[in-house]
Amino acid sequence: MAWLRRGASGPARRYGLAAGRSYSGGGAYPSVSLTCPLPGVPKAVFAAAEGRERFETRVTVLENGLRVASQKKFGQFCTVGLLVNSGSRHEAKYLSGISHFLEKLAFSSTAQFSSKDEILLTLEKHGGICDCQASRDTIMYAVSADAKGLDTVVNLLADVALQPRLSDEEVEMTRMAIRFELEDLNMRPDPEPLLTEMIHAAAYRDNTVGLNRFCPVENTDKIDREVLHSYLRNYYTPDRMVLAGVGIEHEQLVECAKKHLLGAEPVWGSGQTKDVDRSVAQYTGGIVKVEKDMSDVSLGPTPIPELTHIMIGLESCSFLEEDFIPFAVLNMMMGGGGSFSAGGPGKGMFTRLYLNVLNRHHWMYNATSYHHSYEDTGLLCIHASADPKQVREMVEIITREFILMAGAVGEVELERAKTQLKSMLMMNLESRPVIFEDVGRQVLATNTRKLPHELCALIGQVKSTDIKRVVTKMLHKKPAVAALGDLTDLPTYEHIQAALSSKDGRLPRMYRLFR
Repeated sequence: MAWLRRGASGPARRYGLAAGRSYSGGGAYPSVSLTCPLPGVPKAVFAAAEGRERFETRVTVLENGLRVASQKKFGQFCTVGLLVNSGSRHEAKYLSGISHFLEKLAFSSTAQFSSKDEILLTLEKHGGICDCQASRDTIMYAVSADAKGLDTVVNLLADVALQPRLSDEEVEMTRMAIRFELEDLNMRPDPEPLLTEMIHAAAYRDNTVGLNRFCPVENTDKIDREVLHSYLRNYYTPDRMVLAGVGIEHEQLVECAKKHLLGAEPVWGSGQTKDVDRSVAQYTGGIVKVEKDMSDVSLGPTPIPELTHIMIGLESCSFLEEDFIPFAVLNMMMGGGGSFSAGGPGKGMFTRLYLNVLNRHHWMYNATSYHHSYEDTGLLCIHASADPKQVREMVEIITREFILMAGAVGEVELERAKTQLKSMLMMNLESRPVIFEDVGRQVLATNTRKLPHELCALIGQVKSTDIKRVVTKMLHKKPAVAALGDLTDLPTYEHIQAALSSKDGRLPRMYRLFR
C-alpha cells in the first residue's frame, strides 16, 4: 500500500481535496519516508524457523520392520494413517479387483468394533473422520482427528487393517457398491478415469501397473473372505507398512505403534509369505480401443456434444530417478485443460497446450497433459477430445506437440513452468492431509523424505538442455494409445507410431481413389 499512499498525497493536495486533513498514518512523522524505519520505535522481530530440525521428517523402524514416520505441524488436529505397499499392480497371481474390494471394505466391522457406525462414533468423540484409498501401488487408511485422541486413532487403524471381520453381509454389500461404481464409470460424462485405465493397459499390457485398478464385473462374485485373506497374508506384513502422522510428536506416535502394531497378530494368521509379486514394470506400448456411442452421455438443458477421446502416452521415468524433476517441469510446461477454462496466467493459460492447441483450433474441446510416475516406471500422456469427424486432425496435432517438445524451449516459458510447479507444490503442502500422504508415500518407497525446499532447489536447477534430453529419450519408445468413442476416422497405430518417429509429427498421407 506504500505506493498508493505516497502517490495519492501529491495530486490530492494539489486539488485541495485533503487540505487541513490529518492522517493517522504519517501525522506524527511528516518527514520520514514510509520505506525507512521510524525513529525511536523498537526494531521488529519477525517469526523465523528455529533450525531445519523443525521441518525434518523423523523415521523410526520397529523390530518387526514397520516404519513410523512423523512430521510436526502446528495445530490442534493431526492426520495419522497406515500405508501398505499393496495395490492392483500386485494382483498378477490373484483375481483382479482385490484392492478395489479392500478399499470399499475398509473401516467396516473389526474384532473390537461391531460395525462401521461404531467406528464413526468412536472417531466423532475426537472430531475425527476416516478414509481409505487404493491406487496401483499403495493402499492408504487415514484418520484426521484431535491430536489428544492419538492412542484411540492408532488402535483403530491397527484393528481396521489387521483384524477386519469381512462378514458375508459386508462382502455382498461391497459387491453391489462395486457394480454400481462400474456402471457409473461407464455413464460418466468425464471419461478421464476410464481413459487412464485404458492407457495403462495399453502401455503395460498384462503386467504390473497395466493391471486393472477397478474390479472387473465378472470377478465380483468370485472374490470372498478366503480370497481376500490369502492376499492379505502375503501383502499386509509389517515390513510393507508405514505408520505416518502429521501434527503429532514423534515419540508419542512410536509409543502408540509399539503398543498396537508391534507383535499384533492379524486375523488371517502370520504364516510365511510365499506369493509376493516383485515384478518390475515392463513397458510394451500398444493401443486399446473402445467403440462407444457418446452422443447421449450428457443429457439436459446444456448437453455436452458428442466427442471422441484420445490419449497418447510415452514412457517417462520412475520417481526415484533424477529425470523425474525435468519430466515434472515438462508436464507443467505442456499444461492444458478444457476449452472453457476460466482464469489467467496462474491457471496455466500460457502453457503450450493452450497456446498451440486450444487457442488455435477452436473445435478442440480439451487438451491436457498428465504425468503418472511409479517406483520403476512412468508415463507422460496427452488427452484430447474433439468431434468424431476431426479425430485424424486431432491426433496429428497431438503428435506434433510431442515432436515440438524436443525443439527449442524458451527461457521465459521454462522459468514460468518451474515457478508454477514450485507454487503448486508449496500450495498443496499447506494442507495437512497432503503432507501426510507425501510423508507416507516417500517413506514407503525410499525410507526417507525429500523436503519441499530440497525439491524446489532441484526444480530450479532444470535447464532447457535437460528437457530436450529427456524428451529425445522418451520419443525413442513405442507409443501407448487409448481411444474412446466413435473411432471411424482414427488413424492406425502404425501411422501414429510413424508420426512420432518423424521430424514434424505429421501422419502419413492417405490417398483415396474414391471418396
